[in-house]
Amino acid sequence: MLNFTQANTILNMFLYLRLLSESFAFAMNALTNNKLRTFLSLLGVTIGIFSIIAVLAAVDSLDHKIKKDLSKVDKNTMYLKRFSFAPTDIPRWKVQQFPNVKYEEYQYLKNNVTSVQTMAYQMFAPSINIKYEDKSATGVNAKPSSYEIADIESVEIEDGRFYNEAESNSGSAVVVIGYEIAQTLFGSSNPIGKKIRMYGQRFTVIGVLKKQGAASMGMPSNDTSVMLPVNFLRRLYGDNNTSFTPIILIKPLKGADPEASKAEVTQKLRNFRGIKAGEDSNFMIDILSSFTDFIDQIVGVLNLVGWVISGFSLLVGGFGIANIMFVSVKERTGIIGIQKSLGAKNRFILMQFLFEAVILSLIGGAIGILMVWGGGTIITKAFDFEFILSAGNILLGTGLSVGIGLISGILPAISAARLDPVEAIRSGM
Repeated sequence: MLNFTQANTILNMFLYLRLLSESFAFAMNALTNNKLRTFLSLLGVTIGIFSIIAVLAAVDSLDHKIKKDLSKVDKNTMYLKRFSFAPTDIPRWKVQQFPNVKYEEYQYLKNNVTSVQTMAYQMFAPSINIKYEDKSATGVNAKPSSYEIADIESVEIEDGRFYNEAESNSGSAVVVIGYEIAQTLFGSSNPIGKKIRMYGQRFTVIGVLKKQGAASMGMPSNDTSVMLPVNFLRRLYGDNNTSFTPIILIKPLKGADPEASKAEVTQKLRNFRGIKAGEDSNFMIDILSSFTDFIDQIVGVLNLVGWVISGFSLLVGGFGIANIMFVSVKERTGIIGIQKSLGAKNRFILMQFLFEAVILSLIGGAIGILMVWGGGTIITKAFDFEFILSAGNILLGTGLSVGIGLISGILPAISAARLDPVEAIRSGM
């Protein structure tokens, strides 16, 4: 047998379930009977939720893509060059006077630094055109590098192989091409062993890179890139060609302190260049983890901007919900009077209108989330970019919708709960 307290609890539960059901019915009735008014009221919530979730999902997707692209490279990898990827306190005019790193410096550091696993010498080069018989590929990203780059960047080969140490050192005319380049020039035929023409020379294709997909942050994808021995271009153009910017990539020993490795490289290169104690170094060393921290800061700023801009849409949406609720209270004044005269308590009336406001807001939020999902699906298929709408963002959108409904509906609900039953019935008549 149930005691009085348990029976009262169950009765209240059924009461609130019925309250929820009636509020949902009232909300749907408001939607169907006042379509234009409801549409205009929900438009603000829909746009606000869409804006915030779209911005957050886009930023999350971009962040995920960048981290995925960089995941193949050890986060402690260092980049030695004349400039810095991240902001620096050194004046720009001074950085412009720094000399480029030399191939001889790469050889010296590789043989004398003890705290690194391997190093690679690479050049940033202008895009090129490639030809094979009557077919051509334009705007191809060239990545002239020493053979160690395959280990540092964890290069994945779909077919064939990467060039070896002997081919790298001698500057052999061999090339590893990206997936899209292979499709453009060779279609379904096997490109391995075929001769392509670039830099006015013939190169033998020895490998095809595994498909990567679209890259991020404006970086070229390996799909539209070719990798060749850096010494071939050094032999062809020399070391002082201003079209090429050299860089040394350094992979520390596993478990080694990256800052200690950076300090050793710094000291060795200062000695090699004859930089005296107290003089500033004329080169830059960036650690990849610092670059990812910089990206995280950018992501944080983008999220903040998205919240600020979208917040105005949410504010408009809140006013729209409040407006429709005040109108709903006025239209149902007589019904509220009858309910109160039959014993309905103030909290019952209050919860009824709050539920209705939340339901209306949830409908607007759901439409906004569905719009983000639909747009993300189109972007993913059209641009080969994985647009991620996470469960966290969906829950955030739902929570925001509930919050907007509660905040916007509280004043109309209080005004409804405080109505005098006699005056309410008289006004309703």
